[in-house]
Amino acid sequence: MPNFSHVEPFDAKGRVQMVVETPRGSTIKFKLDEEKGIFTVSRSLTAGLSYPFDWGFVPGTLSEDGDAVDALCLHRATSFPGAVLPCRCLALVAVDQQSSKGRVSNPRLILAPAWEGGDTLEIDGTLSDRAKSELEAFFLNATLFTDKDARIVGWHDAAAAESYVRKARL
Repeated sequence: MPNFSHVEPFDAKGRVQMVVETPRGSTIKFKLDEEKGIFTVSRSLTAGLSYPFDWGFVPGTLSEDGDAVDALCLHRATSFPGAVLPCRCLALVAVDQQSSKGRVSNPRLILAPAWEGGDTLEIDGTLSDRAKSELEAFFLNATLFTDKDARIVGWHDAAAAESYVRKARL
């Protein structure tokens, strides 16, 4: 059974470690059930929508919504639930959403692969306006038909993203 309690947010080389929950191409959102140590189906996405990249979380962190920091790794390959990807930060998307506690912040890290031969989709460390718009559309559409009422608040650079992970460390 997967147990990620021993996995740190950063590896020995200073790379952010992302645990994949939902692989690229999936039309179902998976979620780690920490009590059982298994990945379970959270929900189906809206018809016609699939995860454009590997989606998961940074272990050993706690975000404002009460879960680990959410992350999306922009690469061309597809992995599997439970894979740990060494990454570098590209950006942080500030998102807020409705919860049982009212509106809460639930930012998403945008990451790039940092492993040998990792095939990234960005060239110079920045994302185009088009790429940002597409990611925003995905994040909003992925929560359709839920009670989350997600809203994009803004974008922050790689330094802010890394700083957020360090502050969210348990």
